[in-house]
Amino acid sequence: MKHFYVCIVFSMLVSCEYFNAKKTSSEAILKEELQTFNWNDVDEYPSFSICDSSTTKQERKQCFENTLLNYITNSLQKDTIVVTQDINDTINLHLQVSSKGLLSLVDIQVDSLTFHEIPNIKELLAQSLDSLPKIFPALKRGQQVKTEFKLPIIIQVN
Repeated sequence: MKHFYVCIVFSMLVSCEYFNAKKTSSEAILKEELQTFNWNDVDEYPSFSICDSSTTKQERKQCFENTLLNYITNSLQKDTIVVTQDINDTINLHLQVSSKGLLSLVDIQVDSLTFHEIPNIKELLAQSLDSLPKIFPALKRGQQVKTEFKLPIIIQVN
């Protein structure tokens, strides 16, 4: 009987650890979550309404970039650009889509020859972005987020 009481007391002392719940603070959970979070990737890229039919993430990204590129090139083709020498250049646009879906031009990288031949190229590019249809912002875990990307534009003027 003595052994029985010793076993019960021992099992009560040992089993108390099983009932202790580990308490984790919300700050610790947030810190752990932020460390595993990939900030350079979004769940859904920014898009236009015409890109809704695209099924995969990559197709939607390609549709957004192609639509944006088409609007810019169509706008530039409407303007008459006169140059003294042929231009075949790639201009890199650094763009930002806000969490509200507003597109802004952060930076333009233009070759010096192109800038010399078309001094108002930056204004023309900025104007081409004014007539875009509504942009739906990128999504990360269901939240609308700001995104930045670079878009190369090939300029050929003869």
